[in-house]
Amino acid sequence: MLKRFLALSVLSLLVACAPKRIPGTEIADTTDTRAILQVMEQYRAALEARDAAAIQALVTKDFREDAGTPAELEDDLTAANLGPYLENLFKQLQSPKVELDVRRVQVGENVAAAVYYWKASWRMPGLSPRPQRESELEQMVFRREDGGWKIASGI
Repeated sequence: MLKRFLALSVLSLLVACAPKRIPGTEIADTTDTRAILQVMEQYRAALEARDAAAIQALVTKDFREDAGTPAELEDDLTAANLGPYLENLFKQLQSPKVELDVRRVQVGENVAAAVYYWKASWRMPGLSPRPQRESELEQMVFRREDGGWKIASGI
């Protein structure tokens, strides 16, 4: 009986000392990770709502996205041209649906990164009558700005 009590006591201590995780994930449950996940959810919702202004509000002042072509600056997105680019794109899109499955969030000193798998579907009648789909493993980088987390790249 004493052995069983000691074993349960030790097990209880181990469970109590284990880091808290956000339910359904392996992501540490901290104020920063919750804030970052909230920004990602706001981004996802703004994409589905085709709300360029909402996405513009989520990015840092020095936001930059090189579209996978670091040597070609003319196709880069910045905080200055992101809004007009998205407004033009959203005029062509119908029924966007986006899922973000965040796999990992790493937080450093005023910078963070989230690795996520995204699945998106949409209609673009000017391109094709059939629904378009895309999925990919991505990384979004965040920077602490104006007292909160904002997207620096990775959209």
